[in-house]
Amino acid sequence: MELLFPNSANSCPLTTLGFLERAASAYTDCPSIVYNNTTYTWSETHRRCLRLASSLSSVGIERGHVVSVVAPNVPSMYELQFGVPMSGAILNNINTRLDAHTLSVHLQHSEAKLVFVDHLSSSLVLEALSLFPRNMKTPHLVLIDDDDDVTPKSPTLDDFIDTYEGFVEEGDSKFKWVRPKSEWDPMVLNYTSGTTSAPKGVVLSHRGIYMITVNSLIDWAVPHLPVHLWALPIFHANGWSYTWGMAAVGGTNICLRKFDASIIYDLIKKHDVTHMCGAPVVLNMISNSPHFKPLKNPVQIRTAGAPPPAPVLARTESLGFVVSHGYGLTETAGIVVSCASKPEWSKLGDSERARLKARQGVKTTGLTEVDVVDRETGKSVNRDGSSQGEVVLRGASVFLGYFKDQEETSKCIVGGDYDRNGWFYTGDVGVMHPDGYIEIKDRSKDVIISGGENISSTEVESVLYSHPAVNEVAVVARPDKFWGETPCAFVSLKSELTRKPTEKEIIEFCRARLPRYMVPRMVVFTEELPKTSTGKIQKFLLREIAKSVR
Repeated sequence: MELLFPNSANSCPLTTLGFLERAASAYTDCPSIVYNNTTYTWSETHRRCLRLASSLSSVGIERGHVVSVVAPNVPSMYELQFGVPMSGAILNNINTRLDAHTLSVHLQHSEAKLVFVDHLSSSLVLEALSLFPRNMKTPHLVLIDDDDDVTPKSPTLDDFIDTYEGFVEEGDSKFKWVRPKSEWDPMVLNYTSGTTSAPKGVVLSHRGIYMITVNSLIDWAVPHLPVHLWALPIFHANGWSYTWGMAAVGGTNICLRKFDASIIYDLIKKHDVTHMCGAPVVLNMISNSPHFKPLKNPVQIRTAGAPPPAPVLARTESLGFVVSHGYGLTETAGIVVSCASKPEWSKLGDSERARLKARQGVKTTGLTEVDVVDRETGKSVNRDGSSQGEVVLRGASVFLGYFKDQEETSKCIVGGDYDRNGWFYTGDVGVMHPDGYIEIKDRSKDVIISGGENISSTEVESVLYSHPAVNEVAVVARPDKFWGETPCAFVSLKSELTRKPTEKEIIEFCRARLPRYMVPRMVVFTEELPKTSTGKIQKFLLREIAKSVR
């Protein structure tokens, strides 16, 4: 046995790009993409991605260059997830809701050589480029147009080197795509959503993307030929890896430019959708929508991104959705902890079952280890469901590091940096339950410390979500001279109410369900809560508002 070693036949770099070749052979004429009046098959998608990669190479894009994309979930956005890395370039998806300044900072920091721009984002991108320093070269632009009847009309081509379709048509369908030299080669550059601090550039390898993709398919038990509705922005961690995953199983990708509950409902019925993903805010929107009626056929829906309130989970499941809840970060490329449902939970009442399913869960098969530890000592906290610590992870899909920021990388990769026994410290506060399931209680910066007591803002929010008048809620710390901090609740109410509750009534509602120290001292009513493009509530903005509220 000691004479056996890795060899060239068994050491080929892992990459998800080969999934597309397989899809073209195994699911040749099966639909790959459906959008308005456009339908492609897997053989067509394969050829289009090869042509796209070919055109990128012809304009000077080389191995290691960064190519950015600013687009919603239209067919080109899906194709770019394959086409860009097939040219050897590093794919950088950028959310479409950034302001021009932040977008400019991202493009400058990434040193993007080329940017694919959706026509509705063209003015934003051009403004962002105008903010570049005079001595810095701006990237080339390619314009994405589509068959959707949207306004404003497409811009002129003066600022673009080509249109997306022109780019595809000019490419060679027999192009030999650029395979990674090593599976550790960077494949994706994603910027964090910036809910608690300045966005950072997360670099993910071909190996990491491959492992999270296979892991995500197994963990969600995705069958062959599913129909997947893209309610989750692809620019959010590459759609939790299901962009590549759908090719592996020959899925039909139902593309969606804009999220709207009524549109979602119509598309589910029209295309017999079987699977979709979305942040908890999506679940809340669906479960509160008057357009949604109980579904004839169950739809698997996977949620992650923030701890989902148990009342929202219960309402969503009552409509016929089968909710699968997980936990991951931009730095892990997708979901690495999931709430595996136990058979005995089906015998429980709705509220108790929803409470258990709201926990983040256990490690997925592709993650090596997960723990909750004391940050100072590094020791595991008690498995009692109440002792809090920081969630730490290690496994194949953990990122390579932050682009151009070794200092921040070393702060969260602890244990000798890239030591085999190291951990990724997530910054999320959680507990470990006796059954081994973890539960996120807060971001470390979102914990409220009142009179020496740690208050989980998500626990208070879960109670508020059970109020029949509440649409959305966020609880943050408000400075207090005596207690240090006290909870402040920002609440948006349902629009169809005939009578709106008062601040006093909301506080009394909480007082009947929470320990006194956890009850919000102030309730601020607002029409809409500030969010990132992926639906995460920007609590750092609310904390600033809370400081000035009287």
